[in-house]
Amino acid sequence: MEWGSVVKDFVMEQEHRGRIARAAGVVSGATLLSRILGFVRDLIIARAFGAGTATDAFFAAFRLPNMLRELLGEGALSAAFIPVFTESFRTRGRESAWRLAWTVLTMLMLLLLAVSSVGIVFAPWLIRLIAPGFHAIPSKLDLAVYLTRMMFPYILFIGVAALFMAILNSQGHFATPALSPSVLNIAMIACALYLTPYVDPPIAALAIGVLIGGVGQLVMQIPAIWRRSRGVQWGIDVADPAVGRITRLMTPGIAGLAITQVNVFIGTLLASLMGEGGISILYYAFRLIQLPIGLFGVAIATAAFPTMAKQAANRSLGEVAATVAYAIRLVLFVTLPSMVGLIVFRVQIIQLLFERGAFDRTVTLATAEVVLFYAFGLGAYVSNRILVPAFYSLQDTATPVKIGMVAVVVNIVSSLLLMRPLGLGGLALATALSSFVNLGLLLIALQKRLGRLNGLRVRSLAQIAGPAALMALIALSLVHFFDPLTIEPALRRAAVLAFELATSLVAFLVAAACLGSEEIKGLLRWLISRRRTIEGAPSGED
Repeated sequence: MEWGSVVKDFVMEQEHRGRIARAAGVVSGATLLSRILGFVRDLIIARAFGAGTATDAFFAAFRLPNMLRELLGEGALSAAFIPVFTESFRTRGRESAWRLAWTVLTMLMLLLLAVSSVGIVFAPWLIRLIAPGFHAIPSKLDLAVYLTRMMFPYILFIGVAALFMAILNSQGHFATPALSPSVLNIAMIACALYLTPYVDPPIAALAIGVLIGGVGQLVMQIPAIWRRSRGVQWGIDVADPAVGRITRLMTPGIAGLAITQVNVFIGTLLASLMGEGGISILYYAFRLIQLPIGLFGVAIATAAFPTMAKQAANRSLGEVAATVAYAIRLVLFVTLPSMVGLIVFRVQIIQLLFERGAFDRTVTLATAEVVLFYAFGLGAYVSNRILVPAFYSLQDTATPVKIGMVAVVVNIVSSLLLMRPLGLGGLALATALSSFVNLGLLLIALQKRLGRLNGLRVRSLAQIAGPAALMALIALSLVHFFDPLTIEPALRRAAVLAFELATSLVAFLVAAACLGSEEIKGLLRWLISRRRTIEGAPSGED
């Protein structure tokens, strides 16, 4: 009987891993498309506006509705909603679960309408708060206020879209939600290319693109939501105890995300005091860091969260611990080589992507310095994306808040200490250091709840860190041989960069395979199974 239980647990764990890997693959593929479009968008913005008054004003203005989207929509609501909605399906049935969803939707729309109205009215004071350095340049302040008022309704559209995404993810549907951010990028690209000559100021075309993209992200979710709710009678029950539970879980969740936004706020505030283009340089640098975060960290966390929520609802804490350990190993396996690539090839990447038009060599080198310090914390950023949802799956949103408060203090102190000697790079390094503190404290707290995370053994981590170190040595040798600033034309620079990245990555994969990496074995099994599936598929139409 004991052996049968062991075998059953092993099979279930492999099924969970396979489900997470498949879902992460779907999300990662869709995110890759979105990130590619995002880079095209940033290329267009960089070429047209560079890093100056207009872009500083736009990025500061866009940060406000984005911040509120994280607090009230995409972040805290999803974290509170998915576990309760999943449990409602399991214990109360489909009808009650969907009635809960409609109730939350109604309350959310009323809240976001109120927030949007308040944001439009108080935009001047909000900009003075988030970017006090703008006060010295009245035209810059006025532009930021104008753009803020244009974009604040975005929070309504994206907040409702985020709830639909949470519903679909909790039911195992990942493709449509993962593709929806591409709509925002497409809208901003189209407006930047074709609307800019017809609006004054030209940067307002981007704000219009944001609004169109928000509407598109919402509309894109509706068909999938309608199919899954078909046959369920629309109903609202504000007295449902589950609504109260979501509200109670959201409150510390909002506080936790507010702590994250405080870090962003501090960076923006201090950057606004450090001269023209500071906010824009931080933005461009972190956009590069967000590529692996979005492709791997967010993808794997999005796929793992519903699994952890179901395991926690079944009181299977051992399975939650195994899922957390596997997810962290998986994100480290893909983000450590990404970190090496960003650190070593940062100048070449920025030069290739952005250096044209108003984005000159001086901005390239300044951005590359910031990327260096941001990339240092990449492993911590993506691991935190796994650990925080693990607490949410246990319906514990308070612990990440307490730990996040410590991380904020570390970020503030580090920023003030490092900004003078390192400039904008000091702000990026402070973000990385606070993320490592957050990671360490989250791991300690989670192991007190779940027990030791056996999947994070020293040997398993060494099978990732060792190949990453070898990759760094090879990458540094390649950069020493090919001086990135002297290669012309752009096509040759792109070919050299592709060769260097491919060679370094192959070295990492070969070294990981030689060390018996579990992640390499899983990747090979997945590729073999995909090939067999394709070969076994019938030809012709269904």
